[in-house]
Amino acid sequence: MESRRAEMPPDAAGENVMDAVLSMDAVKNHADTVALDEINVVDVELWRNDTIWPYFDRLRRDDPVHLHPADHHVDGAFWSITRFNDIVAIDSDHQTFSSEPTIFLEEQMQGFELPAFIQMDPPRHDQQRKTVMPVVSPQNLAAMESLIRSRVQTTLDSLPIGEKFDWVDKVSIELTGQMLATLFDFPFEDRRKLTYWSDMATADPVASGMYSDPENYQQEFIAVMTECAEYFTGLWNERVNQPPKGDLISMLAHSESTSEMDPNEFLGNILLLIVGGNDTTRNTMSGSVLAMFENPGERAKLDANPALIPSMVSETLRWQTPLSYMRRTATRDVELGGKTIRKGDRVAMWYAAGNRDAEVIENPYEYRIDRPNVRRHLAFGFGIHRCLGNRLAEMQLRILWEEILQRFPEIHVHSLERVPSAFVHGFSEMQVSIPRRL
Repeated sequence: MESRRAEMPPDAAGENVMDAVLSMDAVKNHADTVALDEINVVDVELWRNDTIWPYFDRLRRDDPVHLHPADHHVDGAFWSITRFNDIVAIDSDHQTFSSEPTIFLEEQMQGFELPAFIQMDPPRHDQQRKTVMPVVSPQNLAAMESLIRSRVQTTLDSLPIGEKFDWVDKVSIELTGQMLATLFDFPFEDRRKLTYWSDMATADPVASGMYSDPENYQQEFIAVMTECAEYFTGLWNERVNQPPKGDLISMLAHSESTSEMDPNEFLGNILLLIVGGNDTTRNTMSGSVLAMFENPGERAKLDANPALIPSMVSETLRWQTPLSYMRRTATRDVELGGKTIRKGDRVAMWYAAGNRDAEVIENPYEYRIDRPNVRRHLAFGFGIHRCLGNRLAEMQLRILWEEILQRFPEIHVHSLERVPSAFVHGFSEMQVSIPRRL
């Protein structure tokens, strides 16, 4: 299958970023020969340079239940799980592998803990998740489709032809920001605040460049999150005194299971809903453009048969895996893959690695939009914490590509910058151009 690679962006010295790292062949050789204890999959440079995959392959082959030494992470030792079926087993067993106190490898900031239902076990998890489920019910999704389509059409019709622009900013962020504003009934003119708060909530404090003092980021983080909390508290106070409506804030304000949340739990759930609605869709929108550019044969298939769009969406979700991992904490000593995971140990389920497991997914490094069993992937997680908005994300991506096919026969990717994060697998910038319109 014909493929091509997007150019890589120049670094500050004017050299190509890939000139500063090992060639992929050398990376593969290093991954195959380095001592297992030296493989650190939370090194953000492996994610920034898209060189993480040979290291996952090595772990999956030689040590699929791998204990990283304490010096690999600021909060100490943790386990990496890289096989598809092991990940499913863990994600299906919340009694043994708890989501509390957090789904991140980083521990919560002492004195500023932010509980959220994704970081809870039953029954609290189930009660709070049930509160917001109506926003993504089949009936509500059907009601929103025409609005989503009109916004996609307006956004695509505004794009320049024959000149470079940043797809991440002009399309992916814009469309997901508009969707989030609708779900929250959030002031539309302030929708970019949602993107900012989401990015700050998940940013690596050092590598992201988002903090003015990365070594002492805590106070800045608290200040930004407090701004978010104050804004949403204002919306809560409006909605709680109004009849119940169909937006997320109103649902939280009027539900018995969430109406008495303390301020930190309210903020934690708001951030969960913002990040969940932002990162998955936003980065898969960008990833779909890159995947189609790098695999023009697959774009030709799609042009010839637009009925493949839903399958293409699922394959892109697998291919991109916009959230790389989730953490669980062992509630008891347990055996997995011949290893003993001790009570209290942190366990990272690497969805990104599981989605490249050749024992489950045939030729996993191929991007194939007509792949059999294409919905068998881990991009939305598994079990009781499976992504709440998965059908909404799929619908937005489907509509985007239905409208792209009617307008743009090609979208060229010239350069890109990946998010320096082991959690968010996405793009901070993607310079593209559209040669012509149909």
